[in-house]
Amino acid sequence: MVYHIVVGDHAAAQLDQALHTDPAMPDTLVVMRDILNVGPLVKREGQKFSDMRTEFWQQVVISEKGPAEVDDLERLLKTANELSKNETDKIWLWAAPLPADICAYYWALRYLTKYAGRIFIVNIAGLPFLDENGKVFFPKSFSEILPKELIKAKKLARPVTKSEFEIDAEEWLKISQVNAGIRTLEGGKKVLSKNDTNYDHQLLTFCAGHFQKAQKVVAQAMAKFNIPTGDLYLVWRLRRLGEMGKLKIQGDPTKSPRDFEVCLPVTTAEAVPLF
Repeated sequence: MVYHIVVGDHAAAQLDQALHTDPAMPDTLVVMRDILNVGPLVKREGQKFSDMRTEFWQQVVISEKGPAEVDDLERLLKTANELSKNETDKIWLWAAPLPADICAYYWALRYLTKYAGRIFIVNIAGLPFLDENGKVFFPKSFSEILPKELIKAKKLARPVTKSEFEIDAEEWLKISQVNAGIRTLEGGKKVLSKNDTNYDHQLLTFCAGHFQKAQKVVAQAMAKFNIPTGDLYLVWRLRRLGEMGKLKIQGDPTKSPRDFEVCLPVTTAEAVPLF
């Protein structure tokens, strides 16, 4: 059995189709839903890692479906336990050139060191694929890759080397010790820690002296600057900017971004350039 670990539901949907298309080996898809490139990483004394991450996301995500819950660590450990039961089982870590994917790779290695030789990585950074029109492109996410192209990507799988286990597993410890609010990817597997205000200026760039839907501001900022945090985090930052007095908020910010609007205070509106 091969356990394929991938970050995010959108990426998982494409990979799931690919795995069902290619029955060459038994496969199980394991989806990590936490976005480890944002939010705190250090838990309080006596607190579980998953509880700490759940606490953060419950501040960020406001959903009618109920409070967010994070259980990625429990699913990772359950998957690792399967390797203990069967010596032929393997884990493949799928990594796109996204900070969330690389952070998840570093994080996972901390719990998989005893299985060295049975942990593989599929890293697509800088590699070409074909789109639906047969044109070559360089994807930033697995969600952009056609399932038939992902089948080809399986050929890229290689074992995580002994030196990678030693160096990369320690990288997560270094990242956690900094415990910044944002982690960015600066080429390859280099992760840099940034303040949680890192993307605030990009958001303010699309705010004006008149009220606009928060959803519109976030969509424009993500499209223009390719911000890799996801929209939920950026909506939370808009609410935080409102709390700090850097934005005026109209409507109900405790609801969806369609239910409240933001605008710059007069002095800020005069100071922030469009581009």
